Amino acid sequence: QVQLVESGGGLVQAGASLRLSCAASGNIFRFHFMGWYRQAPGKQRELVANISSGGSTNYADSMEERFTISKDNAKNTVYLQMNSLKPEDTAVYYCNARRVGSTTGVIYDFWGQGTQVTVSS
Repeated sequence: QVQLVESGGGLVQAGASLRLSCAASGNIFRFHFMGWYRQAPGKQRELVANISSGGSTNYADSMEERFTISKDNAKNTVYLQMNSLKPEDTAVYYCNARRVGSTTGVIYDFWGQGTQVTVSS
């Protein structure tokens, strides 16, 4: 069973920074990708950034300017550094771990419970 536990969310003012952490149970090398998604009220969940087992990163449009994803394999933890936060960044941020079947291509997604980030103007 995969457990992903997020932390680091909170209420901040516009322009502030936050660092989210996602601690996974077991070795994160099991997953082809680890990532962060977010879901604002009334909106669909959207990708923020992900990082491959090899360390390649991918960001949604405009996210790379202010957000940085990283991981510590020794700690089985993935981070999301968020700088210059804006009110529109307000959302629940979810950690995601993804495995892709090597022969089938089937995607297996695992999710954390989410952490609330609220940015006031």
